[in-house]
Amino acid sequence: MEVEIVKEDKGSVELKIDNVTIAEILRNYLNEQGIEFAAWKREHPSKPVIFRIESKSGTIKKAVSDAISTIKKDLEKFEKGVKKK
Repeated sequence: MEVEIVKEDKGSVELKIDNVTIAEILRNYLNEQGIEFAAWKREHPSKPVIFRIESKSGTIKKAVSDAISTIKKDLEKFEKGVKKK
């Protein structure tokens, strides 16, 4: 999977992500964490996703890192739950 920072300002970041599933999961977790705006768009199925994140607090990189950590923990819990059954 490739992720590229396309644009970065004080209160926003645009990423290019080649996986729509990852973009949607990340969007959900970021919105749950209170990020002001997190959304993605894809102009065509053959094109990568453009993912935009906005925050007035300016802690976008930390929010993304925290969201990824939470996603990993949730996936580990899910995996353990599946293995038990």
